[in-house]
This record gives sequence, C-alpha cells and structure tokens, in this order.
Amino acid sequence: MDRSWVNCLKTLMTLLNFICWLCGVFVVALGEFQMMNSRFGSMITSFWPIYPANTLVVTGTIVTCVCYLGILGTLKESRCLLVCFFVLLSLLMLVELAMACVFLVFDREIDTFFERDMTRSLEVYKHSTEEGNLTIKKDFDYIQHVFECCGVHGEADWEDNVPISCCTEDPCNLQIRTNWQEGCLIILRNWFAKNFLSTGAGVVCLFIIQVRY
Repeated sequence: MDRSWVNCLKTLMTLLNFICWLCGVFVVALGEFQMMNSRFGSMITSFWPIYPANTLVVTGTIVTCVCYLGILGTLKESRCLLVCFFVLLSLLMLVELAMACVFLVFDREIDTFFERDMTRSLEVYKHSTEEGNLTIKKDFDYIQHVFECCGVHGEADWEDNVPISCCTEDPCNLQIRTNWQEGCLIILRNWFAKNFLSTGAGVVCLFIIQVRY
C-alpha cells in the first residue's frame, strides 16, 4: 500500500479514536457531576447499577481506556496494540449490548430492588434520633420537597410522624397543613427511566461511533 494512503488511514484512525476518547471523558465527567450533585446515593445501596451516575462512570472509563489504547497503537503502528484494541473494542460492544438486555429482561427485579431500598430508607428515617442518620434524612427530605411527593407509596407510610418536607406549601403552614398525597416510588421510577433513556442513547451513540470505524 502507498505510504500516503497509510498516513491518511493512520490520521483518520487517530482522529476517530480521539473523538471516541473525548466522548468517554465527557461521559465520565457527567457521571461524576451527577454523583456530586445527586441526592440518591444513600438511598440506593443493594443494586448500584440502577443508579445512572454509576453506569455513566463505568461505561465512560472503559471507553476512554480502550480508545486511548487505539490512539497509542495507531501512532506507534504497533500490531500488538492494535490487535488488543480491536479485541477489547469487540468485547466492549458485547458488554454494552449485554447491559441493555439485562435492564430489559430484569426490569421487574430492578423495580423490586428500588422499592426495597426506598422502604428501608424510610424506616431508618422514622426510627432515627434527631441527630442520627442525617444523610438519609436530608436526602429523603430533598426528594420529597423537589419531586412533590410523600413517603414511598403515599403519606400513610409516615403514620403519625409526617416530616415537614411533605408539606405542599413553602413555607409550610403548620396550623392548616396539607401534604403531598402521591408516593415518591412511582415519581422516582419515572425519573430514573428518563435518565436511563438518556444514558442508553449515549451508549448507543458510542456504539455507533465504535462500529463505524
């Protein structure tokens, strides 16, 4: 093959790998941002993959490492590095497809984990002292205030100890107090579904970029 064509192919491969590497870095940064600014980490403990930020960080990190290997192999024109890159790239695409299948097949099981974690957090909140388990308390109060919901399935979950974060007014009128009636489980489930749709779209975009080269 003519050397000019080799240089052209080398430049194209490097450019595509660099774009893919930038996408991976962006995905990791987005996941880290969600971790630092989200209030759900303390409430979802039994099945961490249902937390979108974790999925973004893990996926982005793997993509970044694989694409860096591709850049290095292309620049050095190393057959060994390029073979490793294409093998890892194929494995990565299979893992991405497997993850998508897992979330589709085990949708009900994921809902069960999600409901169980929220119920556990509510029970911890209810039986904690004023100074105990402050992280869970703050996170639960934040969710109820922002998403305008109360308890897991509804206000009745709190029995006679409904927190002020369930109040429909801000500031809350303690004399004539009305609380949100809808539970947080359904609202958060829909919110996570939308986040997974965005996460899935990002994974599909990365998958398309990987396949095209």
